[in-house]
Amino acid sequence: MKKIIAFIIITACMILTCLTACSASKDKSADEAAPPLCEFEPVTEIVEGQTNIYLIIKVVDSAYWQVIINGVKDAGERFNCNVYCGGTTIETDWQGQRKLIEEAANRHADAILLSPDDSVELAPDIEAVHNLDIPIVLIDTAANTDSYDKCYMTDNLLAGQKAAEEMIKQLKMSGHIANKELQIGIMVGTAASQTINERLAGFYKYWSENAPDKWTIISDIMNCNGKVELGNELAHDFLKNHPEVSGLYGTNNSPTRAICQVVKEEERRDLVVVGFDYSDEIKELIESSDYHASTMLQRQYDMGYKGVATVVGILKHKTISVRFEDTGVVTVNHMTLTNPSVMEVLANN
Repeated sequence: MKKIIAFIIITACMILTCLTACSASKDKSADEAAPPLCEFEPVTEIVEGQTNIYLIIKVVDSAYWQVIINGVKDAGERFNCNVYCGGTTIETDWQGQRKLIEEAANRHADAILLSPDDSVELAPDIEAVHNLDIPIVLIDTAANTDSYDKCYMTDNLLAGQKAAEEMIKQLKMSGHIANKELQIGIMVGTAASQTINERLAGFYKYWSENAPDKWTIISDIMNCNGKVELGNELAHDFLKNHPEVSGLYGTNNSPTRAICQVVKEEERRDLVVVGFDYSDEIKELIESSDYHASTMLQRQYDMGYKGVATVVGILKHKTISVRFEDTGVVTVNHMTLTNPSVMEVLANN
């Protein structure tokens, strides 16, 4: 069984690697017309002489990232820091983030909080900042380097397993039985994210160990490249080609939003939807008793707040004993909305 699980995880990673290769030509053409970049703007009152912290995020107009900004802003005010925020408009624009990292360093930033759009491509930039003795804390997403001070994020392998557990649970609750064939589909937000690789691997691992033998995952994984509009097209085509599918899994915010929009548009109340974060789209399905929807809700407010507290401590020469902290997830569905632990996290969303 262990060999089978290992094979499945490796296969999942190979699929994403293939998706990355297939997207390469598109990325090159996208360079010719780079997506809009949101330059640094202050999110706290700027006071001369205070610590200057630069926050670099992914999709700046996303509700998920606004919660992170709120956490950083509140911590900046609490610890008397000047906080500037900049970011990209799509979660695959690592070139844009590279420019922002360089700009923050050129502005003599006292510290940088970064959520990398690409865990591999931005590793050299993170190392360069670290070599300048500028404290750098990663939030939400890790990178393929050890040259950072701390990382606050979800344990995404574990979160992927919890998502699979919720999918199996909801499929059974909606009437599906173990001895009848069943298929589910998956949409990822990008093929170049370590976060998504881990959520996908975790999902496959738990599914292979716990799903009934006749329940399978369709190998045709959709990749919306961080674009909800593309995700809509892919989901519509997927449901057309696989009309008997029973569930859809979105590995992060953009594919979850796309899946929810299409499920509602096509009135597919028979489908089980499991995703991530608490966008308006997933919120609407969860609050309705007509749909079977769940989401893995992250504690992104805590990621931002703790990130600021950590760099303030580093600048005061405090020792960082643990470099990675899992901020955890809670499972939100129609039945858990009133649970105290869920309500506590939702209060910051």
